[in-house]
Amino acid sequence: MDRNKILALIKRRITNQNIIKHMLAMEAFMKGLARYLGEDEEFWGLAGLVHDLDYDGKTLPEEHGLKIREILVQEGINLPGDILQAVAAHNWHNNGVKPESLMDWALFCGDSLTGLIVACALVLPDKKLSSLTVKSVLKKFPVKRFAAGTRREDIELCQEKLGISLEEFVKIGLGSMRGISEKLGL
Repeated sequence: MDRNKILALIKRRITNQNIIKHMLAMEAFMKGLARYLGEDEEFWGLAGLVHDLDYDGKTLPEEHGLKIREILVQEGINLPGDILQAVAAHNWHNNGVKPESLMDWALFCGDSLTGLIVACALVLPDKKLSSLTVKSVLKKFPVKRFAAGTRREDIELCQEKLGISLEEFVKIGLGSMRGISEKLGL
């Protein structure tokens, strides 16, 4: 599992820099959550890193997450089935592959959280994650018109499916993303 080879593939396939930044944010988040839960950080991180590899504007919503296996095989990259399951399940509302494992649910719940955190940072005067607090993210959380595309109900499943409070989930996400703030431009 060569991360550098995967990063090179991402840079060749994904032209939208915001999607690449989102994939890096998800990698960092999944590593942070794995650390918190006592799981394998690198393994979980790879799931976050590749989860939108087929997000190229051509993939149909019902195929998103499913085409990644094919893309990786074509490139000679073999990732374990657990990672591919989590990647497919992060889009289960559209493709029907339901989350089963802790890693599946982590990727699913975290996918919208990273976007919400970015939106919260972008409304700050300095647009920096270092200035953002968990409290300010939680204050924006119930405001439906703020970051309207955020699937808040998916994020809230962290409590039921991962046994982590919303506040702690946001804290893990924000802390993880701060660790790569330069790569995210935040």
